[in-house]
Amino acid sequence: MCLAVPGQVCAVHDEDGLRLATVDFGGVRKRICVETLPDVALGAWVLVHAGIALQQIDADAAAESLRLLAEATSRSEAPPR
Repeated sequence: MCLAVPGQVCAVHDEDGLRLATVDFGGVRKRICVETLPDVALGAWVLVHAGIALQQIDADAAAESLRLLAEATSRSEAPPR
């Protein structure tokens, strides 16, 4: 199973002919390839898998994805019954 994580674009730039963005994942910033999303802009929310932005999403979808990820994480940390 693959997991794409939502993050918010903080900066967009070209590096050696490749379009990259700095994306914030809850305070952790990573350099992400955004070649797949030519119209992505500062402040946009994107779904990222393996360092590549796969899709641009709206803020509501990002918030819901983050909520579901937090819920799944909290369940996995619960002691077994």
